[in-house]
Amino acid sequence: MITNISLVTVYCLDQDATRDFYVKHLGFKPGVDVPMGPGFRWVTLIHPNQPELEVTLMTPGPPLDDDAATFVRRQLEAGKMGGLGLRVDDCKATFTELSAAGITFLQEPSDRPYGVEAVMRDNTGNWLVLVEPKNS
Repeated sequence: MITNISLVTVYCLDQDATRDFYVKHLGFKPGVDVPMGPGFRWVTLIHPNQPELEVTLMTPGPPLDDDAATFVRRQLEAGKMGGLGLRVDDCKATFTELSAAGITFLQEPSDRPYGVEAVMRDNTGNWLVLVEPKNS
C-alpha cells in the first residue's frame, strides 16, 4: 500500500545554486548530497515542516536521453518549467518579503476560489506557486 509521496523532482541548471536559493529564501534544509557517478549527483532538500517529502534537484542529463535533456534545459532557460506548489500562511506577506529579497514574481497575490495565490520563479526559472488556502 502506498502511504505518501516521499520524493518529487525539480530540474535546475546548477544544483548548488538552486539548493542555496531554496535554503536561503524558502526555508528548506539541505538533505542528501552524494556523487552517483561521473557528472551525476543526488542532491535533495527537505522542508522542516514536511520532512517525509524530499525535493530532488536534478540537472538535465542522465537518465534523460540527449533530446529530452536539451528540451528540459531550453525550458528552464526560457522560464517555462513548472516546479512546486508551496503552502504559505500569509501570501501577501510572503510576497512582500520575497520581493524585497529580489525574487521575481510572475503574478502578485490574487484571490482565487481556493485561497490567495502568487506565482514566482526560482533561480533557475521554475514557476513556484505560493498558496494561502481559504480558512487558513
